[in-house]
Amino acid sequence: MVPTFDTFEAFWPYYLQEHRIPLNRRLHFIGTTLVLVSLALGVVTLNPCLILACPLWGYGFAWIGHFFVEHNKPATFTYPLWSLRGDFKMYFLMWTMSLEPELKKAVG
Repeated sequence: MVPTFDTFEAFWPYYLQEHRIPLNRRLHFIGTTLVLVSLALGVVTLNPCLILACPLWGYGFAWIGHFFVEHNKPATFTYPLWSLRGDFKMYFLMWTMSLEPELKKAVG
């Protein structure tokens, strides 16, 4: 059973615990990068297909990571907005190479 959370700050350690395996995090990173590139190109070129592809990139890579690597249910099924926020926070922390301290606090 998925725990309940009242704030994103309380959700964040749970989110990280659901992303323990580095390959899963890498797949999320790839998917989020493709979302951002696809969104930017879609806006610049006015190509709606690129914009419509964004959820496929993001969820596709993330769900592969959860179902086949991490073997857990994506948090987005229960907490869609907090999960999206968590993904972008994790993405930013990966870019700035500051995710490790967050993982150590959450996972141990």
